[in-house]
Amino acid sequence: MLNKKVFVPSSAAILLLLIYAASNPEQANTFFQSLQTTVTQNGGWFYILTVAIILLTVVILGFSRYGDIRLGPDHATPQFSKFTWLSMLFAAGMGIGLMFFGVAEPIMHFLAPPTADPGSVEAVKEAMKTTFFHWGIHPWAIYAAVALVLGYFAYRHQLPLTLRSALYPLIGDRIYGWPGHLVDIFAVTSTIFGVSTSLGFGAAQINAGLSYVFGIPTSTNVQIALMAGVVAIAIVSVTTGLDKGIRRLSEANMLLAVALLLFVLVLGPTVFLLQAYIQNVGAYTSDIVRNTLNLFAYAKTDWIGGWTIFYWGWWLAWAPFVGLFIARISYGRTIREFVIGVLLIPTAFTLLWMTVFGNTAIDMVLTQGNEALANMVDEDTAVALFVFLENFPFQSVLTLLAVLMVVIFFVTSCDSGAMVVDMLCSNGRNDTPLWQRIYWAVTVGVVAATLLYAGGLGALQTMTIVAALPFSIILLVALFGLMKALRVESYKRESLAATGVSNLSGDNDKNWRSRLENIVSFPNRKAVKRFMDKTVMSAFNDVKIEFEKLKFEVEIAQQDKSLMLTLKLNEQPDFVYSVHSTPTVQPDLNGKLDTDSDETYYRAEVHLSEGGQDYDIMGWSTTAVINDVIDQYQKHQHFLHRLV
Repeated sequence: MLNKKVFVPSSAAILLLLIYAASNPEQANTFFQSLQTTVTQNGGWFYILTVAIILLTVVILGFSRYGDIRLGPDHATPQFSKFTWLSMLFAAGMGIGLMFFGVAEPIMHFLAPPTADPGSVEAVKEAMKTTFFHWGIHPWAIYAAVALVLGYFAYRHQLPLTLRSALYPLIGDRIYGWPGHLVDIFAVTSTIFGVSTSLGFGAAQINAGLSYVFGIPTSTNVQIALMAGVVAIAIVSVTTGLDKGIRRLSEANMLLAVALLLFVLVLGPTVFLLQAYIQNVGAYTSDIVRNTLNLFAYAKTDWIGGWTIFYWGWWLAWAPFVGLFIARISYGRTIREFVIGVLLIPTAFTLLWMTVFGNTAIDMVLTQGNEALANMVDEDTAVALFVFLENFPFQSVLTLLAVLMVVIFFVTSCDSGAMVVDMLCSNGRNDTPLWQRIYWAVTVGVVAATLLYAGGLGALQTMTIVAALPFSIILLVALFGLMKALRVESYKRESLAATGVSNLSGDNDKNWRSRLENIVSFPNRKAVKRFMDKTVMSAFNDVKIEFEKLKFEVEIAQQDKSLMLTLKLNEQPDFVYSVHSTPTVQPDLNGKLDTDSDETYYRAEVHLSEGGQDYDIMGWSTTAVINDVIDQYQKHQHFLHRLV
């Protein structure tokens, strides 16, 4: 299960980079900073264009004819409820950033806007519009793009749920060789350092909050102790698995985030904030195209490199980790549902958060003359949130709530990061030995603590952002491959509908009374199994004999609950027709029941390579089953003609 060709080189690369950054932090920081400057000056246009293409592609996928395709077989259902799903993707994708920058970034833009006069009303508008731009749909589009590529090829084409599968449209089965190993090693390394640097910076924010509440001193030793506590909790979460650990923590933090947001909204200038939210959204959406492609080519400034391109690089650097995690929790969603859930709903909440915290903070500085808040943001962004909360009633309660949220967000990032890295090192499997997940959770903590102690956090953060450049090229190629695969999929769907409905009525020797009895009956598992063993198997054998006469290679495979016929078509997609014994909740009808229980009966459902087709052939005659197989093969052949 453990892929040693990824695990060993990844561990070695992490160790070597850690030694370099920790032993020579100033040299490492200078080296990686020069790389970042070079990338910003010469490749900034590429980052801007890449993110624009990604956003446009994701929107097209979500609201085009491809939107009905599922991340999984046609019969797949989501593993998690919408609330749990949204909570987990929000916690992994954005949560901690909002705690860190919700107050700080709007004030920083207000004090030093890109074009407006600092401290003016125009600076307020520009500060919020810029903050919205950096935290809006663009980062979520990057995460969604990676998750769509990985989720589609993993769940729809049974490829490993690792980053290597993004290369499948480009190199095919060679993803199982050294090119795939290199991509997964890159993903493991960038994820470990991305989560570790965030954990290191987050420890400073937790320390700042505890210092405000309990007077705990701010020091490196305290922050390392805090990181050890976060990792210890993360290990407990990792051992309980995704369904209990990460899920429960994400749900709890979502509720805490909503509670804190409502506290600030109600205790702050409520009407003004609601007005500002609507106006901010309007300004953001009206300028989104211009801002997306704005490189300040005619008005040279270092601002775009320090802010927008930095952010785009950071989101791209985080995309392998967050995208793979979102893909892991999104099984069974349609592409349209996925895009709405990942792109629009989190963005709406994020923008509301930035308005409530950012506009309130700016209002304190602009109209109330709270210079202390502005000065503190300028000196130490980690403390900005807690200085901000000092201005509200129940300050201690709000600060404790904020500290608790920061801790849970970092625990969630740590254990979800450990889970993702473990999957990358285990061919996409999630049922791995416990020691592997603990190993990666501890690695995150050790890397973060070492870098914090030695002063190498900034260097590794810069390195991670620079590494986003090659990954962005991989992602663009993967999106092209995804579009190509979805076009093939649409041909298949058109072909399935082209020749009409399958022979649901059976054959001519069935009179209408027999047909009616089959329709209203509710057979049990044994009855369906007898039908499959006798009638369906007989039909498959007859079809196999005839196809083999025509020089086709045919396989029949039987399992406990399914019977599958596969027609091998050389380099073309194989034709698969299978029948599955599927438990189903009984409808409330007046038919005579023949079930294992009062609520469940079984259907003999037809599945093709795309998944379940949602119709039942129980009670059909051998001839009717044969006719349906041939009908479906005719549709498959029509699909193959469309590919030519």
